[in-house]
Amino acid sequence: MSASDGDVTVALVRRLLLVLLGVLALGLWPPVAVWSHAYLVRSTPAARAVVARTPERVQLWFNERLEPAYSRVSVWNGAGQRVDAGDVQVASTEPTRLSVAVPPLPAGAYTVKYRVLSVDGHVVEAQFGFTVRGGA
Repeated sequence: MSASDGDVTVALVRRLLLVLLGVLALGLWPPVAVWSHAYLVRSTPAARAVVARTPERVQLWFNERLEPAYSRVSVWNGAGQRVDAGDVQVASTEPTRLSVAVPPLPAGAYTVKYRVLSVDGHVVEAQFGFTVRGGA
């Protein structure tokens, strides 16, 4: 075997290793859906909204179905007191919607806090604010 034959063999082995690494990387790379999380699509009231009166329920819609037993939402006033009714629901007819009832609230700033578990197993926790202008 000549020196040039050895160089060709080394080059072929390198190419083969690169192809194998590429195939392994593609096979082990998780699809994009694996990284997806439930994210808030819309809400009533909307984030940073100023409303004349309190809605009967604060409602949140997500892009994925939620696990009812592990999803929660709460509403807090500016003094850090929880002001919702505590009856958190994931709608059976619309499993992407999470809601909680709220009594008529006085004028002021409020924070909606939520923690949801989507059916893909990811937990998302966040919050947003809204303001009641008119009050109860």
